[in-house]
Amino acid sequence: MLYDMTVPAYRNGLRALSAQLDKALAWGADNGVGELQLIVARLAPDMFPLAAQIRSSCLQALQPPSRLGATGAPTLPDDASDFSGLQAQIASTLAWLDSVDAATIDADPDRPVSFDLPNGMVFDMTARAYVRDWAQPQFYFHLVAAYSILRHMGVPLGKADYVGYMLAHLRSGTAPTA
Repeated sequence: MLYDMTVPAYRNGLRALSAQLDKALAWGADNGVGELQLIVARLAPDMFPLAAQIRSSCLQALQPPSRLGATGAPTLPDDASDFSGLQAQIASTLAWLDSVDAATIDADPDRPVSFDLPNGMVFDMTARAYVRDWAQPQFYFHLVAAYSILRHMGVPLGKADYVGYMLAHLRSGTAPTA
């Protein structure tokens, strides 16, 4: 249950993010917007730039399985300085997620999970509450922030770029024709 709520969702989101970056790079080349301009772009002065949102999306996909017993997660030392580095962070995260054992994550949804934030706050909750109330919102926050930065910069992304993986579930004959 916890595995199904996390790892497949993280894979879907990170694959979509990778495709968004490909689209952004191509759009930037066609429109005179360089990688650096996109990488340092942010939605507000007190928010992380794109590079940090990408790294945070990856970290938020690595932390829950690790806190729930998976081992061997890669480290992502710093924000990437180019699109190649952003894609490498995503690829490294995806490769590790492919190795995560579902039984380990699902072992006990009521087991205690504790974590602390850099500001000294410490949280104690069950694994189920951790996934529902912290892990999922954190992952999607950074994923949406990255998407929003790209949109803000002018990259022509739409909802299909964010949830394109849903096309695998589309009932035949129901897609709009125009």
